[in-house]
Amino acid sequence: MTARRSRGDGGLYWSESRQRWIAELTVGYKPNGKRIVRKSSGKTKTEAKAALDDLIERMKEGTAAASSGPTVEAAVRDWLRHGLNGRSPATVDKLTNLAETHVIPSLGARLLVDPKNRNELTPDDIDAFLEEKAEILATRTLGDLRAIVRRAIHRAAKRNKGIRNVVLLCDDLPVGREGRKSKSLTYVQAEAVLNAAEEERSTYGEYTVVSLLTGARTEEARPLHWPEVDLAGKPLAEPPVPPHINVWRSVRVGGDTKTAKSRRSLALPGRAIDALERQKRRQDLQRRIARDRWKEHGIVFASDVGTELDAANVRRGFRRVLKRAGLNPEDWTPRELRHSFVSLLSDSGLSIEDISRLVGHSDTKVTELVYRHQLRPVIQHGAKAMDAIFPAAAE
Repeated sequence: MTARRSRGDGGLYWSESRQRWIAELTVGYKPNGKRIVRKSSGKTKTEAKAALDDLIERMKEGTAAASSGPTVEAAVRDWLRHGLNGRSPATVDKLTNLAETHVIPSLGARLLVDPKNRNELTPDDIDAFLEEKAEILATRTLGDLRAIVRRAIHRAAKRNKGIRNVVLLCDDLPVGREGRKSKSLTYVQAEAVLNAAEEERSTYGEYTVVSLLTGARTEEARPLHWPEVDLAGKPLAEPPVPPHINVWRSVRVGGDTKTAKSRRSLALPGRAIDALERQKRRQDLQRRIARDRWKEHGIVFASDVGTELDAANVRRGFRRVLKRAGLNPEDWTPRELRHSFVSLLSDSGLSIEDISRLVGHSDTKVTELVYRHQLRPVIQHGAKAMDAIFPAAAE
């Protein structure tokens, strides 16, 4: 029996269609990991064998593409393993999924440095990769993919001389598929949601009421603690302090809010006060029922045993409220309660400066950028002032 050729020595096979012996040698890999193959042929097996030997010799001399060194895949996996310290588990899962699904299959086989410059990652590779992904991914996701490769190569370059971070040469991000646009509830829809949430008499219902009426982010409402809730206020203080909640933490790593200005105290509307009072009574009952199973964390919107709700819990509960309100649960997400808060306040005439402070943005530019579709488009102050100064003539 003929001995099998060793890995890297190429192969010989008979082509019936060409009626020739074919010599085949893998000389490298494309960015997506597929082989780069060089072929030659001969009328006889001996001629094909000589052609294969010539291919191998040329490859050794560097005239056929082949080399070894650190790959994009190795750099990305190293960054995922050591470069995400301090990130939340959700962020790590997201970046790992993007790397495994998109980056590694498409670019993983490329080398970060190749003295013969045959299989080295180039800016053109990055541009082609992003343009291909733009057909199926949103622009924001394309930015995440580029950041993964850039940060992975940056980490590798600090440890290996000669590595050039070619991603830094790719400034223009292609426009990807349009993502799902956030929207806001109309006044009629918001009233229906509030009524349904109050009628449901559940933790998720009270969560919905408080989120819609205060504009708290979903990651701020879930870890809200009872010591941060003041349902009585200090009416005799000077100046008086109304009932309020202190939005001082979030589910982010370390518990910090998104920005410094996100750390704020929000006065509570009457229906929000009622919702929190109902939640306090409900939790007292849950504590008695759970007995030894209760885990006391002081969380306002807790599970039946006192633990913090996760995002999936809240989504399911919110959809139940929406269904009761007569809305399609698939059309809405909990974060759109915050968008609705902004929209309703803007429609009522509240200034963008006040809205920006309420939602905890660093400045009004952020509010305009994120919520531009929810803000009142017509600035009316000038017209109202001029009407007062120069009233229209009576007909």
